[in-house]
Amino acid sequence: MANHASAIKRHKQSEKRRAINSAVKSGIKTAVKKVRESIAAGKSEELAGLLSTAVSTIDSAVSKGVLHRNNASRKISGLTTSVRKTVKDG
Repeated sequence: MANHASAIKRHKQSEKRRAINSAVKSGIKTAVKKVRESIAAGKSEELAGLLSTAVSTIDSAVSKGVLHRNNASRKISGLTTSVRKTVKDG
């Protein structure tokens, strides 16, 4: 455990950041999971809204510094491609 004031403060800050980051990442996983489940179920009518929510959540994580922009871009691209294939086929 930290022994001086600045180390104690840094530890508190890192704990706070870890909690926030894990909450944001959990939100991303949930949004992506909903899109993937809709794709699997073939529910093309609700895909646009779910994709929009997922993209918004991912972009928000980038602005908060939780995800790197390239990582986010890759996630968004993959989801969008999957949705377009489903809508095109369905």
